[in-house]
Amino acid sequence: MRRTPSRRLFTAALLVASVLAPMTAIPATAVNAAGVDRHGGGPYDGNRHCGAPHDSGRHDGNRHGEDECPQNGLGPKLTARLDKAVADVRRDADIPGVIVGLWMPGKGSYVRATGVADTATGRPMTTDPYMRIGSETKTFTVTALLQLVDDGRIRLDDPISKYIRGVPGGKRITLRHLAEMRSGLFPYSADADFEHDLLSDPGRSFTPREVLAYGFKHKNTFKPGKQFQYSNSNLVLLGLVIEKVSGHNLVDFIDKRVLRPSHLRHTLFPLDAEFPEPHPRGYTNQTLSGEVEDSTDWNPSWAWAAGAMISNLHDLRRWAKIVATGTLLSPQTQKERLKTLPTGFPGTNYGLGIFESDGWIGHNGSIPGYESVTVYLPSKKATLVVLLNTDISYEGKEPSSVLAQKITEIVTPKNIYDRPVPPR
Repeated sequence: MRRTPSRRLFTAALLVASVLAPMTAIPATAVNAAGVDRHGGGPYDGNRHCGAPHDSGRHDGNRHGEDECPQNGLGPKLTARLDKAVADVRRDADIPGVIVGLWMPGKGSYVRATGVADTATGRPMTTDPYMRIGSETKTFTVTALLQLVDDGRIRLDDPISKYIRGVPGGKRITLRHLAEMRSGLFPYSADADFEHDLLSDPGRSFTPREVLAYGFKHKNTFKPGKQFQYSNSNLVLLGLVIEKVSGHNLVDFIDKRVLRPSHLRHTLFPLDAEFPEPHPRGYTNQTLSGEVEDSTDWNPSWAWAAGAMISNLHDLRRWAKIVATGTLLSPQTQKERLKTLPTGFPGTNYGLGIFESDGWIGHNGSIPGYESVTVYLPSKKATLVVLLNTDISYEGKEPSSVLAQKITEIVTPKNIYDRPVPPR
């Protein structure tokens, strides 16, 4: 089926996107209800199987312990409501496959996979595949940056010009401005030439300097600190800062300082189009023709420090709490991270590479073919992870945001992720 391309990959804020980046509504194709789509693949109860995927050779393949995979559910009534909510959104938004993990200490857990990982073969989605996580990468990049702050090697209020030459207005733009999305730099991913060049050859490898050049040819959009504007340019620059100051490439630094101390054995920063097995196929309509295409093997190098990473459900569960509570950082630096500022959209505030949505702290991600949400609710010590193998919008919203909203409406009605703005 032909769908009008939304183009939000390049122009949109890849976080709580239904709030921050309204998109062209796309009609959904009707599919069968009750958690089984037209290609097959019924609900898969992850509470019966929560093992980690086979090791890719880059990380220790040890499986998570029982604490990572609690067997007690949330009870039949609540589970049935969640099953229905997930099935309804998947049907209405025409989502091939969904993975949901919800952990609520003292109450239980809900781990499910439903739908298909491959629309051509009908291979069912399971709870253990690797997934591209898009802009959730920003939480890893900024954590690495803040570790350099704790090391005393950089300061958040240093100008970017101290580390990187050629940044428009770089003497007035600080590292803090970049991390909190208030630099005023034009987003390279919103440049028409970049969009054309990437979609003409999705397998192409981009360098950080190459993608920044697309944005730097534009004037800055506002003075630093004056307002919020989501821009991948900001995070690519922070990645370059990490490399310059640490003396290591970004992949190795994040692996050594962030992934290994966090015991994230199935999270990686890929080289080019690297994608360990098992993984689902991904589907996008962000194409030159507007047709839906399989984007599984597209090269995410263009997103680099802003959105190239890969993870899985169980690692993201662990990471949600680490990033929200500041396990890898000093208390003072974590406090700086969580100083969220208004985005201009009710209910959503942004800190240093992290957002707060009605109490839920974390980030989401969207990259052609895949979407994710990983958030933590400190008041309940609850964790929610949502993973999809499509990024095609539904009624102007990211389908991952719609799912997270519906789930939290049921389990934490006083804290609803991406809470709808009340009608005036």
